[in-house]
Amino acid sequence: MKLYTGLGPNPKVVHIFLAEKGMDVSEIQVDLMAGENREASHLSRNPSGQLPTLELDDGSFLAEITAICEYLDEVGPAPTLIGSDPQERAETRMWTRRIDLQITEPLATAFRGSEGHGLFKDRIRTFPQAADDLKLHAQERLKWLDGQIDGKEFICGDRLTLADILLFPFLEFGGAVGQPLDPKLERLHGWYNRMAARPSVGDTQR
Repeated sequence: MKLYTGLGPNPKVVHIFLAEKGMDVSEIQVDLMAGENREASHLSRNPSGQLPTLELDDGSFLAEITAICEYLDEVGPAPTLIGSDPQERAETRMWTRRIDLQITEPLATAFRGSEGHGLFKDRIRTFPQAADDLKLHAQERLKWLDGQIDGKEFICGDRLTLADILLFPFLEFGGAVGQPLDPKLERLHGWYNRMAARPSVGDTQR
């Protein structure tokens, strides 16, 4: 397998997932800042022009970080980061979808419409008129999530899952682009510090 990767929280999700699984894949850097991900060579791999993209051994390609991580979970070694039975898998997918739709997507879209507008305005639609509302929406849902994880080590209780691995890089990114985690959200701060201390996160600080 080959992972076409680059800057940003999306590639970091897959890097952390791989590290937690103990898997190594070949990596090919794609220069997002220079717009290389929007050139024909990358569009032939991923017509959405996004990173990361995983090339499989048969020459086919997978995109979208949740799809890539689910594939890696199935073909890779233990431990599973999705779930070992139908209930666990459903719980992981439920929380992953909630986090993706309610937190990471509005956070990232708000960045592209505000601090990142100059970089993205000629590449994709950026919705600058909605940026402030999207930032507020992400923060409101983080406050909601803070209440949901009371007494939990991870988002799905005592299991580290894709839901945690998805959220962490986006909160880290948010802190660097004007969308920091509210200090009052003590449970999420505790969770964030536990995630930041994991070797898999340290391995991806590159």
